Amino acid sequence: MPVESILSAAEEAVRRGRVSHFQGPLHVGVDLGTAYTMIMVLDGALQPLTAAYQFAQVVRDGVVVDFMGAIDLVKRLKADVESRLGVELTSAASAYPPGISLAEVRAVAYVLEGAGMICTRLIDEPTAANALLGVKDGAVVDVGGGSTGIAVIEDGRVVYTADEPTGGTHFTLVIAGAKGISFEEAESLKLDANVQPELFPLIRPVMEKVATIIQRHLRGLQVPSITLVGGAAAFPGFTDVVAEITGIPTAAPSRPMFVTPIGIAMLHEAAAGDGSPIPTKTLRG
Repeated sequence: MPVESILSAAEEAVRRGRVSHFQGPLHVGVDLGTAYTMIMVLDGALQPLTAAYQFAQVVRDGVVVDFMGAIDLVKRLKADVESRLGVELTSAASAYPPGISLAEVRAVAYVLEGAGMICTRLIDEPTAANALLGVKDGAVVDVGGGSTGIAVIEDGRVVYTADEPTGGTHFTLVIAGAKGISFEEAESLKLDANVQPELFPLIRPVMEKVATIIQRHLRGLQVPSITLVGGAAAFPGFTDVVAEITGIPTAAPSRPMFVTPIGIAMLHEAAAGDGSPIPTKTLRG
């Protein structure tokens, strides 16, 4: 199924209530973000089945800063999707920004375990995103809430990764400061399509900083195109700014917030080892 169709199905999965039936093993991905944490569940055909996400500040710049808060959040999201599916989720894959330390990577796994799931695999975020995108040659840039992760792909293989602070949360902070409003109000305003044209001049300098980060890491590399993912990539005009500063054609899929969670979930079964179904426990009688 084309990428855009899968992303549209993911949006429907978030809104879906009780799931009446599904076939095959479940593929589960947990994306611990600086702004939003999401659980994405795919069916045996790797199609979005159900998903849930919530705004929370338990992670900062890709690092878990509120361990118990992160566990509680994942537990709530897990309970939400389990109530829709009628089964208990016992394992999941997750991801991390490529620039963080091994100890911080392990903290991601510990959050999943604290929430009652075995962490079967940990993948860097832009590589996870490319599991869905399937870029053969180019750069996949995951602009999350707190950091920008970059993966350079040659002949279908990731040959370089990097990550630096600066992301969508910095958009929100600039809006809050300029408007004299709370962070939460600024976050809502940032997502309002009606006022985004007015906000663009305010946050363009942050976009330019992200673009400069990308340009610096891609210097000297033969990169024919850039694909932006992550929630910040949905802001109108962002791809144009990146293309202008890097000189490289830049695009973003629709609903870019769902790309990495879907990619994480797609890689879940691969960690099971023998390809056998991921175990679940039935909740319905």
